[in-house]
Amino acid sequence: MKAIIIVLLLCLLAFFFTISTAIDTISATKSLKDGESIVSPGGIFELGFFSPGRSKNRYLGIWYKKVGTGTVVWVANRDVPLKDSSGVLQFSRQGILSLVNKDKIAIWSSNSSITATSPVAQLLDTGNLVVKNEEDNEPENYLWQSFDYPGDTLLPGMKYGVNFVTGLNRGLTSWKSDDDPSEGDYINKLDPNGLPQFFLEKGLAKQFRSGPWNGLRFSGMPNLKPNGIYTYEFVFTQEEVYYTYNLVSSSVVSRLVLIPNGNLQRYTWIDRTKDWKLYLTAQIDDCDRYATCGAYGRCNIDNSPACGCLEGFVPKSPEEWYSGDWSNGCIRKAPLECMEGEGFRRYTGIKLPDTSLSWYNKTMNLKVCEQACLKNCSCTAYANLDIREGGSGCILWFKELFDVRQYADSSQDIYIRMAKSDLGNTVHSRQQDSTDELIRNEDLHLFGFNVIVEATNNFSNDNKLGQGGFGPVYKGKLKDGQEIAVKRLSKNSRQGLDEFKNEVFCIAKLQHRNLVKLLDEKQSVLVDWPKRFHIINGIARGLLYLHQDSRLRIVHRDLKASNVLLDQEMNPKISDFGMARGFRGDETEANTSRVVGTYGYMSPEYTIDGIFSLKSDVFSFGVLVPEIVSGKKNRGFRHAHHKLNLLGHAWMLHKEGKSLELIDKFVKDSCNEAQALRSIHVALLCVQRSPGDRPSMSNVVLMLSSEIALPTPKEPGFFTERHLSDTDSSSTKHEQPSTINRVTITVLEAR
Repeated sequence: MKAIIIVLLLCLLAFFFTISTAIDTISATKSLKDGESIVSPGGIFELGFFSPGRSKNRYLGIWYKKVGTGTVVWVANRDVPLKDSSGVLQFSRQGILSLVNKDKIAIWSSNSSITATSPVAQLLDTGNLVVKNEEDNEPENYLWQSFDYPGDTLLPGMKYGVNFVTGLNRGLTSWKSDDDPSEGDYINKLDPNGLPQFFLEKGLAKQFRSGPWNGLRFSGMPNLKPNGIYTYEFVFTQEEVYYTYNLVSSSVVSRLVLIPNGNLQRYTWIDRTKDWKLYLTAQIDDCDRYATCGAYGRCNIDNSPACGCLEGFVPKSPEEWYSGDWSNGCIRKAPLECMEGEGFRRYTGIKLPDTSLSWYNKTMNLKVCEQACLKNCSCTAYANLDIREGGSGCILWFKELFDVRQYADSSQDIYIRMAKSDLGNTVHSRQQDSTDELIRNEDLHLFGFNVIVEATNNFSNDNKLGQGGFGPVYKGKLKDGQEIAVKRLSKNSRQGLDEFKNEVFCIAKLQHRNLVKLLDEKQSVLVDWPKRFHIINGIARGLLYLHQDSRLRIVHRDLKASNVLLDQEMNPKISDFGMARGFRGDETEANTSRVVGTYGYMSPEYTIDGIFSLKSDVFSFGVLVPEIVSGKKNRGFRHAHHKLNLLGHAWMLHKEGKSLELIDKFVKDSCNEAQALRSIHVALLCVQRSPGDRPSMSNVVLMLSSEIALPTPKEPGFFTERHLSDTDSSSTKHEQPSTINRVTITVLEAR
């Protein structure tokens, strides 16, 4: 009898163990309905559906399970709430998480661009929801993770900053209120320009600045000190820059939150009172408001009034200054003239000025830093980058100094350039040689002109690959054997230095598998249907990166077949960023008086009104897809029975249920008809006349990679019949052979 009982107990234990190890994951093709949840292995966090505060809306989120009375730390659909409990979290075989409503429309999805073999979604004890291959637990191999897309909460182990390789900028965005988790008025994220620092912004207005990292803490956060609750570090490499923290003890629970009023606060859980206790706040007083005292002003909260001009400076508008309006700041008593005798005044206990436009060097000592600033007439101040062990590194400022404040217990010094008359007996000699070699963009690999001449055999015609709007493009080979493509500006070019600098800047800053790099390879291969569908998906993921995940948020403005380049593995690369425009995080569209791009790919609102947005690229993508599917170009397309362009032809076939007729006859044998029909349908959604009707690229990627129901497309823009000239039209009643769309199988194709 005892043996039977023991066997039963073992079976029950095995049964419950199986359940406990399964509740933290969702396997492929499984779903999670409202009312169901998964719990991390240690029971620390829970993922499921909830309604915040007094709201009746439903959201998919992660919250503390053991402590905090369900305190939410992450929300998936924060800006698109569910109005009822019909929401379902689906998980595809490709490893894509999708939250769909009662109409089976996806309102949120993960955006992994990597295909998984045996994907699972797992909630970890860190609070991180990860998508990974089932047996692979290495964090660097995660296909997707919620830690890369934080909301208002920074948890232990999260990276708070920028990954220059992927383009991710992991910042915090406040809730609108305790009852509404949608994006609020405030965002706190790292600005990688100049020497990196964190900014709190409300709309376009800067509210608070952390200051740069000085080796011990952020220059503007002296209250960030070693403690018994958490450790912290700031990682700063060529690949990424971020702040992170970890808890000293597993028994301690602490979180960093950007609350709805815009303050960044740290809370710790007090088990005795069963409540969160405020431990630390980033903004302490009025001197923490960004640039309270204007240019060359210094804020000291212990003074009354708090604002004063730095020594050697006077109020720019005395009447306003002495009435309490310090926004215009201060100006120099004696202007700089870049003459012999100029030097520096030392200020101690300082929050370093805004470093957005600064230059830095991690190894230069303070003396060399001083000389570098003195030699450059535009340099206004210098300081050590790291204040530990006597100081190291160099920061140089070249503009007015903003957001300076005085601390009583800070060891940070800065040296500000002064005219000779303001220095007394302090004299520095000034050398006239240039410091251009110091002020360079570290992201770029610069080549001398003679190197390029040698690599291209003096721009030989034998090395010429093609001709574009910018000028000719040449193939070259460096001494190490690396093949390169060289664009040379033509005298008759429609573009100029601005476009050249714009393209170089974009390519240098953007790093993504579906964006062309400055160096790549060349190979020619055949393009069957699987390769074409791979290309379509790759272009979509590349655009998604530009629009959503890159640190620049780019509108390409000239997406077309000849600007999609393919490597030897047929991976598409979006190229030619001469016309690209960057958007700030809060911008959605812009207007230009100079419309640039290629007819046939430009959206109606851009061509007619000069208004471009992310949806302009979506339209171009929608034109490109039927070109890839059919092997024909949109412009110049001819048909015996109508005078529609390729878009119009695709729209007509779709309405008649004959979309399969659009497929290139050369890929009929290899074609997956379901994929082709879905691609055409998605393309027609992208080219709808109104930008508001077009999907975002995140939805495009989702629609292409899943089987969710697709909405009915409306009439596309620019598809009406046009009157072809005699040379363009044909009297034959048979369809004329259209130009094959050459999606360039090289990274060296010019415009």
